[in-house]
Amino acid sequence: MPAYWVARARVDDPVQYKKYTDLVPAIIKKHGGTVLARGGRYQIMEGPEAFHRFVVIEFPTLEQGVNCFQSPEYQDAAGFRRNGGGVVENVIVEGGDATK
Repeated sequence: MPAYWVARARVDDPVQYKKYTDLVPAIIKKHGGTVLARGGRYQIMEGPEAFHRFVVIEFPTLEQGVNCFQSPEYQDAAGFRRNGGGVVENVIVEGGDATK
């Protein structure tokens, strides 16, 4: 069952953050992920306006998404973001029929 990595981000240092975003697409692809939305236009409908970059990535399974996030390659790349590049909230959620 597909799963979706959803991220809300605030970029504090564009140069430092770009070091992160330059590495991540190849890491996602290596783990079977497909970027569905990344940094495009958005409209906040409800909630805090603390984040101004949004990303949605599809993985074939929840486990593949979690493995990608926990991989040494991703953790190394995320170090650029975590060390002053910006703030991100990440969640990976399995798709499916919520009415069952």
